[in-house]
Amino acid sequence: METVEVRPASSADAAYIRSTLQDQWGTTIVVRRGEPTDATLLPAIVAWRGGTRVGLATFRTLADLREIVTLDAIPPGMGTGAAMIRALRAQAYEDGIRRLWLITTNDNTRALRFYQRCGFDLVALHRNALDVARQMKPQIPLEVDGIPLRHELELALEP
Repeated sequence: METVEVRPASSADAAYIRSTLQDQWGTTIVVRRGEPTDATLLPAIVAWRGGTRVGLATFRTLADLREIVTLDAIPPGMGTGAAMIRALRAQAYEDGIRRLWLITTNDNTRALRFYQRCGFDLVALHRNALDVARQMKPQIPLEVDGIPLRHELELALEP
């Protein structure tokens, strides 16, 4: 398997970032903790394998906290997501970030397993948070694979 290279996004990645967010999230707007954010306006990293873009992560930093807003490995299961987490974690450490954190939804069992394998721990359950999020982003489905989407799960780690 070819090595994954992760580097900061550049202006040449703008179309890829926009199309990936549209494809993976239904829009470039991400809502978590009741706050909508246009992820195209955030700093990002892009993963490459063999000259092809295979992953995207967007993030934001507030003081000594860094939130991973989106993380998409395309296709999943090839080590791309783990490579992006390692890159984000290393950069957070260099930047003096105290806590790397993210939000996922209660239905996303694949993400829960992945993030825990990467060292994240479940630190909060935000009950019924998707009721509020749907008011800002009606594209959020009511259920996925028979699981009602209701709650946000917050995971964190110290770099």
